[in-house]
Amino acid sequence: MRNYIRKGKLWEAFVHSGKCVLLIDEIDKADIEFPNDLLQELDRMEFHVYETGETIRAEIRPIVIITSNNEKELPDAFLRRCFFHYIRFPDADTLKQIIDVHHPGIKADLLATALTRFFDIRETPGLKKKPSTSEVLDWLKLLLAEDLSADDLRADAASALPKLHGALLKNEQDVQLFERLAFMSRREGTPRR
Repeated sequence: MRNYIRKGKLWEAFVHSGKCVLLIDEIDKADIEFPNDLLQELDRMEFHVYETGETIRAEIRPIVIITSNNEKELPDAFLRRCFFHYIRFPDADTLKQIIDVHHPGIKADLLATALTRFFDIRETPGLKKKPSTSEVLDWLKLLLAEDLSADDLRADAASALPKLHGALLKNEQDVQLFERLAFMSRREGTPRR
C-alpha cells in the first residue's frame, strides 16, 4: 500500500529536517470541513496515515501561512487559532512595481492610461467582482501582445467597456453593467430631437 501513497505538502513540511514555511493558499475554496479537519493536524503537529498505520509527526514546527479571499466564512474555531493580517489592494505606485516585475520596460504612457482605466473600473459602483492584480497583469499582457498604445485606450475611453475587457471582467453581470453604462453614456451624448 505504501507504494501508492503520495506525500502531500503537509507531510513534506512535517518531515522536513529544518525550518520551513507551509503555504495553504485560498483555504476558503476548499471543502467546508477542510479548515476544521486541518485544525487537529496543526494543533498536534501530527497526522495518522490509516493505510500504513504510521503517524507522521513534525520534529520542527513549520511556519504555516494560510490565505483566504473571503469567498466563504471560515469556522470560528479555526479563526481563533489564526493570527489575522489583512493585505489591502495595492495602490497605484505599488501596482506599478508589481507590473514592472512581470512586464519590464512597458511604455510609461500605456501603463499610466491602463492603470487609470483599471482603477476606474474597480471603483464602479455595483461591480460584483472587482478585477484584481492578476487580472490587470493578464490585461496588460494582452494589450502588449496586440501592440495597443495609450492612444488606443484613450480612444476607447468613451466606451464603458475597455479593449480586451474579458481579461478584466470575469462575471457576466459585470459585463452587462458596463454595457448598460456604455449605452447610457452614448444616449446622454446624443442630442435629443
